[in-house]
Amino acid sequence: MKTKITLLAVMLFLGFQAVNAQQDEECMTKLSIFSEYAKAKNFDAAYEPWMYVRTNCPKLHKAIYSQGSDILDYKISNATGADKVNFIKDLAKLYEERQVHFASDSPVGEYQTKACQLQYDNKEALGLSDLELYNCFDAVFTSDKENFTNPKSLYTYFSLMVDLYDAGSKSDADLFNKYDDVAEKIQTEVGNYSEKLNVLIEKVEAGTDLTSKEASYQRSYESYLNAYDQVATGVDKKLGDRANCENLIPLYQKGFEDNKTNAVWLQRAAGKMSEKECTDDPLFFKLVNAYHEISPSANSAYYLAILKDKEGKVNEALSFYEQAVSLETDKFKKARLNEKIGDKLRGKGRYGNARTYYMKSLQLNPSNGRPHLRIAAMYSSSANDCGDSNFNKRAVFWLAADEAEKAGRVDPTMKSAAAQSAASYRANAPQKSEIFQSGMSGKTINIGCWIGKSVTVPTI
Repeated sequence: MKTKITLLAVMLFLGFQAVNAQQDEECMTKLSIFSEYAKAKNFDAAYEPWMYVRTNCPKLHKAIYSQGSDILDYKISNATGADKVNFIKDLAKLYEERQVHFASDSPVGEYQTKACQLQYDNKEALGLSDLELYNCFDAVFTSDKENFTNPKSLYTYFSLMVDLYDAGSKSDADLFNKYDDVAEKIQTEVGNYSEKLNVLIEKVEAGTDLTSKEASYQRSYESYLNAYDQVATGVDKKLGDRANCENLIPLYQKGFEDNKTNAVWLQRAAGKMSEKECTDDPLFFKLVNAYHEISPSANSAYYLAILKDKEGKVNEALSFYEQAVSLETDKFKKARLNEKIGDKLRGKGRYGNARTYYMKSLQLNPSNGRPHLRIAAMYSSSANDCGDSNFNKRAVFWLAADEAEKAGRVDPTMKSAAAQSAASYRANAPQKSEIFQSGMSGKTINIGCWIGKSVTVPTI
């Protein structure tokens, strides 16, 4: 009896193995079939064999999910009514299945965001409310912010918050906190891609050609930086004047007592008031001093410098600016801080000091074109003060044009603005007939005052 049971178990096991082998072989065949159809964009033919593999062998290959999303995208685009809704829901389900079967290559922050964005893009067909969609994105952002990097989805997430705020479903605090969350995330991603791009920019500026692989990486990094630049602009535009002094001051006054030992809250409040030029209000003084007392940092020293500037204490302000830079340890943030200090000093007409900080910023982050454009603008503004003749004064515009062109070379987000600025500056510089009449062709002009540089007159 025992022998019969053993034989039966062996037969069942072998039969099971044979069925599995048969199924595996069928899956491999259908995988090959649907993959070839998908590559040829014959998605209708790919659908049936793909569904077989997806259902019976979900762990077989990642193509089930990568090419499967292409198949369902096609189905969604070519369906209507209930069929379209079913395909949309199935694509969202596919993202979840990928996270189950290929978890190590499918972070929640990437693939669940895809599902949320898919639902947002089809919210009318699915009948979803703004709150449901916002909660979808918010759950992902909260659970896996590191991998929530899609530029479009970052904008969608914040846009939904603004819409809910306008509808009365979210408070001022909700709105401004979420703005800070998203703005900080965008800056983190800009910093990540800038750091990668800087390595290549430094190589190019040193006169070394990029390999084809490096050139491909450069295009990719520039594409992402362009996308994040557009998103940052879009987020600020969406926020609009909702974050004005009239809204910010009462909000932060109300929250100060409960948050006067909360460094993050104090930093964000002081930062928002600084950004929106609300620094004349006594509340800014309270926020900055409370923040610096409990958490001396680059940010708190920067805000103290602003206060000293407002008091007209120039040397003390510069001392705090230097302290802010020395306290910052993150290279990208240090570059941003130097740029912000440069902006403050430029606004006060202290062009020489401003250029110093802009140059420090460029040393840390050479792929940022804004400092080049700022320096070019300062040269242009000083043209009338930094030359001893009309020709030499206008020669300053060549220097401004050269500086503007650097912005376009290193920064993909600045190419258009840099080209327009450079063309404008060159139009104000001496033209060919004037160069000929002056006899200055090919000669070098030393430019005085704070500029302290030389420029070579074009040869004609």
